[in-house]
Amino acid sequence: MNAIFTRTSIRKFEDKPVEKEKIDKLLQAAFVAPSAGNQQPWEFYVVTERETIEALAKTSPYAISAAKAPVVLVIAARKDVIFPGITDIDCAIATENIWLEMEELGLGGVMMAVSPVPERMEAVRQILSLPDNQYAFALLPFGYPVGKKPQVDRYDARKIHWIE
Repeated sequence: MNAIFTRTSIRKFEDKPVEKEKIDKLLQAAFVAPSAGNQQPWEFYVVTERETIEALAKTSPYAISAAKAPVVLVIAARKDVIFPGITDIDCAIATENIWLEMEELGLGGVMMAVSPVPERMEAVRQILSLPDNQYAFALLPFGYPVGKKPQVDRYDARKIHWIE
């Protein structure tokens, strides 16, 4: 899987819609992610409505670039799960699956954390009218990238410890 070695964070997007078939592939990638006890604690909100995207971009000082994305995928987490302490980990794994599939499909995006910051979580909850049994985990704005830099090699042998 080469995508893991070529994926980068993308914050600038072409003014071009993303095909529904590609969005469906991204969501399929999310649902094959492993989760504790197969609890699949995620819910996905696919936002293409411009006003809502612009509102989501204001939920964090780090989300400003989301305003120009053709799609913002909001990953929400359910509270009614078997292993609540693992929910954010499960959602992060599903998000990584989406991100890797984006690379395969010629798309790009960036994960913008919402959880665990209460103000951001509440702002997204209000914008999307999330039910009480869910909370906002992350925003994932995406689309066709404008320019792409090579991935930086972050391999650091000093952080690897062999116990033989």
